[in-house]
Amino acid sequence: MKQRTVLDGPEIHRALTRIAHEVLEANKGPEGLVLLGIPTRGVPLAARLAEAIARIEPSADASALAGALDITMHRDDLRSGRLRSAEPTRIPGGTIDGRTVVLVDDVLFSGRSVRAALDAVSAIGRPEAVRLAVLVDRGHRRLPIRADHVGKNIPSALDERVGVLVQEIDGADAVTITGPDPDGAADGSAQGESR
Repeated sequence: MKQRTVLDGPEIHRALTRIAHEVLEANKGPEGLVLLGIPTRGVPLAARLAEAIARIEPSADASALAGALDITMHRDDLRSGRLRSAEPTRIPGGTIDGRTVVLVDDVLFSGRSVRAALDAVSAIGRPEAVRLAVLVDRGHRRLPIRADHVGKNIPSALDERVGVLVQEIDGADAVTITGPDPDGAADGSAQGESR
């Protein structure tokens, strides 16, 4: 398989800093924000976005902004048996009611993970607004979902895999694209790839 790196650590850092500025501008400041990372790699990305927001707006507390949203029981592939273990949902401040929720994920692909995240949000409260921030949008949507904040649009073929590595989980930061096996098989299950 042929693999190439399309974003390295410094480029990821710059993309997250830009997204932090966009989120603050769209929200007119940090008040009422909650960043919910979608496991697995969306969780550390949400924490990094919160830290970037706190650097830009010193009145913001990064630990009070970032949390995690488990979507396992809201996925549309429950019967397929391809599920990961459930992870805890952590809501900073204890509620999303009346707040602006920014869902954070690593890769936006078909849109199914985001649809599950929207269902999970609806099950726990009623936010003022829900936005979506992703590090990579690779296209090939199967649901009418669009990210509000994108680190990088990376056009890809359906038989390629987009992988996101984060220091907190993988020991390095990178976004890679891997081509199909020489026999033409590709399963789309690369690290950090969302459906």
